[in-house]
Amino acid sequence: MVAFPSTRRGARSRRPPRPSGDDRELAILTTCEKLLAERPLSAISVDDLARGAGISRPTFYFYFRSKDAVLLSLLDRVIAEADRASAEAFAARVGDRRQDWRNGIRAYFETFRTHRGVTLAAAEARITNEEVRELWAGGFEQWVDHCAEVIATERARGFAPPGPPARDLAIALNSMNERALHGTFAGDGPAIAEEDAVDVLLDVWLTAIYHTPNPPGSRPAD
Repeated sequence: MVAFPSTRRGARSRRPPRPSGDDRELAILTTCEKLLAERPLSAISVDDLARGAGISRPTFYFYFRSKDAVLLSLLDRVIAEADRASAEAFAARVGDRRQDWRNGIRAYFETFRTHRGVTLAAAEARITNEEVRELWAGGFEQWVDHCAEVIATERARGFAPPGPPARDLAIALNSMNERALHGTFAGDGPAIAEEDAVDVLLDVWLTAIYHTPNPPGSRPAD
């Protein structure tokens, strides 16, 4: 767009503000996530990231030591976002166990679906990148602990029957989520259709925890 000079006397042109350090870092992260939606990390270069962020290659290295470090930062943000979304979903309980669990599962699903490229890139990087593997393991551990606590509480209150150790069940269910959602997002067959994923996973979770897809205090599933 061409800017026409002002007709007022004494008017002076203004240069756009120079981006701050935080702006440059965010630009790198934004560029990386945009590119990951189009191609794998292996097909993305540091030059691609620097060019997309509007900075030089040397400036890129001021913020990140490698493109893997950019992915690590993106994954850290996605895990934190998933944690917040899930916590908010469970905090806003509606008094319907089926719906409450559905809201919690959907919060994770929507977060990782929104950041599909990062999710798939991280799953691939975990094979060879120890830092990515440790970061994911830390997030997974928190999800397992939270779910195990909820399962144990439901059993103690008499709403869920006895079964395998709560932690073991939580590990199995979260592992199922991880593999099922990866297949759905990657399109690896056989895979659950995106529009069905949350409800399929929900029924499996509820049946495993309560031995029924309609636990006490729930409206029957449609």
